Amino acid sequence: MLRRYIVLCLGWLLCVGIVKAQFDPQIGQYMFMQATYNPAAVGDGELMRVYGSHRMDFTGIDGAPMTTYFSFSSPFTIGKTMHGAGVRFVNDQFGLFSNQSLYAGYAYKLRLGKGYLSIGAELGFMNLSFAVDSVDLGDGNDDYHVGSDEAVPNTSGSSEKGASGMGFDLGVGVYYSAASWWAGVSYGHVTNPTLQWSDKSSIRVRGTLYAAGGYNWRLKNKDWVLMPSAMLQTDFRAWDVNLTMLAQLRERFRFGLGYRIAGSVNVILGVDIINGLQLGYTYEMPANNLLKESYGSHELYLAYGFSVLKPKRTNKYKSIRYL
Repeated sequence: MLRRYIVLCLGWLLCVGIVKAQFDPQIGQYMFMQATYNPAAVGDGELMRVYGSHRMDFTGIDGAPMTTYFSFSSPFTIGKTMHGAGVRFVNDQFGLFSNQSLYAGYAYKLRLGKGYLSIGAELGFMNLSFAVDSVDLGDGNDDYHVGSDEAVPNTSGSSEKGASGMGFDLGVGVYYSAASWWAGVSYGHVTNPTLQWSDKSSIRVRGTLYAAGGYNWRLKNKDWVLMPSAMLQTDFRAWDVNLTMLAQLRERFRFGLGYRIAGSVNVILGVDIINGLQLGYTYEMPANNLLKESYGSHELYLAYGFSVLKPKRTNKYKSIRYL
């Protein structure tokens, strides 16, 4: 009943709309990086986990976004209660902007049905920089340039080449995972942080809702597993839906396709190199006029899961990422 209810909710959400632009960067391999957008997924499974990813959007276009993620998380127990904790770092560069964010997350886990229900939150800081020295306003000697703009922070007389603003950030989420399926809903930027550069220039980051879920369907030929998944992302002004179908062979090799309603097609490849070490690559090709100007987007993903102390458990359970 719980699975059916969550799937119905996700299906309703996926029908709402289409994205135009949002503050948070895109994630091609979201099904392996749930804790990046849902703090309740921190410490999912039985292993400590380190992962990193690097994404280059719209290669061939000057100032195109580049995003780097790094994360460490671990499950742990206190008495008979289960928990998860982790930290993550984001370095996102787009045009004249650069965003560095650091978060610490915590999740409380409850055994429910054949899986675990987690409730989590994360606290962190965002630091958004703007390269003032790279703004070209002209010299004001023609009809197209005025030579100044009040919206551009003034750093004249200072050794600083740019302006930056810092803000407190908060995210919350709920996540459920079982042996064959997972689903979660989270809300980031709860505080709607306003990053102030000067008295006349600032940027406000709107809260963002994520809803994601996936299912692992083992075929009659047990060497193969189909892994459909979907993620919705919205700040209630813009929408994006990512639909993905992966196939896994012999619990080691993965390949598949994805479609982003905003206008792109993904090709995803992955392999478990050795026990616990996972490598993935995504190529995202624009399905709109950007294809004329860009060579597409590339995302590289590397993760390692390991165990220092094996917790004693009476119920057999394994993370869906390590089937």
